[in-house]
Amino acid sequence: MRIFKTLLLSLTAIVVLHSCAQDNDDKLASDATIKNFIYRGMNAFYLYKPEIPVLDNDRFATVADLEGYHAQFDTPEDFFESLLFDPQRIDKFSVIFSDYVALEQALSGNSLNTGMEFGLVGYANDANNVFGYVRYVLPNTSASLKGVERGLIFNEIDGIQMTRSNVRTLLAQNKYIIGLADYNAGDPMNNGTDIELNKAQLQEDPIFVSKVIEQGSAKVGYLVYNSFLKQFDNQLNGVFSDFKAQGITHLVLDLRYNSGGSVNTAITLGSLITNNPTTDIFSTEQWNPEVQQFLQENNPEQLVNTFRSTTTTGAALNRLGLSKVYIITTKNSASASELVINSLDPYINVVQVGDDTAGKFQASITLYDSADFGRSGANPGHRYAMQPLVLKSVNSIGRTDYFDGLAPDIRQREDFGNLGTLGNPSEPLLSLCLNDIAVNGSFNNPFREVPATREFSGSNSMKQLGDLMWKEDVNLPQQ
Repeated sequence: MRIFKTLLLSLTAIVVLHSCAQDNDDKLASDATIKNFIYRGMNAFYLYKPEIPVLDNDRFATVADLEGYHAQFDTPEDFFESLLFDPQRIDKFSVIFSDYVALEQALSGNSLNTGMEFGLVGYANDANNVFGYVRYVLPNTSASLKGVERGLIFNEIDGIQMTRSNVRTLLAQNKYIIGLADYNAGDPMNNGTDIELNKAQLQEDPIFVSKVIEQGSAKVGYLVYNSFLKQFDNQLNGVFSDFKAQGITHLVLDLRYNSGGSVNTAITLGSLITNNPTTDIFSTEQWNPEVQQFLQENNPEQLVNTFRSTTTTGAALNRLGLSKVYIITTKNSASASELVINSLDPYINVVQVGDDTAGKFQASITLYDSADFGRSGANPGHRYAMQPLVLKSVNSIGRTDYFDGLAPDIRQREDFGNLGTLGNPSEPLLSLCLNDIAVNGSFNNPFREVPATREFSGSNSMKQLGDLMWKEDVNLPQQ
């Protein structure tokens, strides 16, 4: 990866700063070295650089001035967080890792997991108390072996009532006991059943359910897709090969629990659904003003993502050529999921079913402490790496900045007390799609407020990359 170096200190300061970031193999990097790397990367690429005065190019005259400033922060993490723009609303997503091996594992979908994917909801009559509901269970995991299944409600961990203040700590343990409860209209009551769960390292297959549902003369392809991971692109292409071979006439893409992932895989999925020419714009990118200007002047094609006809490895995509797609969403549908919806919308009829999406349109890249921020040549004295927001995605007609999410055409929230079985035609959200297909798009479903309260967190947000969307193999030209 060749990175545009835009640390706008003096040329001498850039050279000194880079040399300060190098350590001998037998030494550990200093705190200042790591903070210098953080500043260099954020100054170069951070999307919201214009909103952070300390990232101004003339803010520090010398490296000593910079180091004097960041010495006030106790840790590299503290310094990194001080550089984020409005982390309560705008940038809730940029992250830093003290060990880039853990970051790389997270980018490939590996996590320490019980196999129980869950949502967290406040009680109807006491929002401080929390209960969990099981979204789905990964096969061959502790949860699946212990009989945990979709729809179970739990409100205790190790005999302790879950609350908004303790729930993350309780669920962060590598081993814990969940106490099951009856839903009771949003105020669960423990029913005395306990299940012990153990975490193990695993890589989740994002293709959770793939099937064809026959409904009269219609053949409906149904895919529950839970994460955009490029390692599974060939399997994703295989699913569409099967759909194509079975002659599906409609597609329901279930992204209700998909919080994001790879931009490249989002482009692949969108291309599999339609048959747009490879000259059509899928999305464009907006970086911070300095990077944007440089790319527009030197490598403008880097700013445009087009539909594709092959995988990144060159295999032909099994494109369906559909003019309409149903996409199931909830507040857990984020970043790359929203990118697919937003990018397809100008070209085909996207019928969104469920709830508003999360509202995440920014993407990140991985920055290592090396001369060009790539993995090769990374400073051997430490393993810090960053995943900051560097760009926002824009569809072909200019739509972006959907902070409040993308609104559904057929609105219905999940009923935590009656989730149904994913892939079963009677499952509430899938049923809405099938009903609309049956009447050729004239189904009228008035909004029905089912849950007493709304979900506020869950297993996705507790993972290391949360709702991030990222670009791999970034190839920005050097100045």
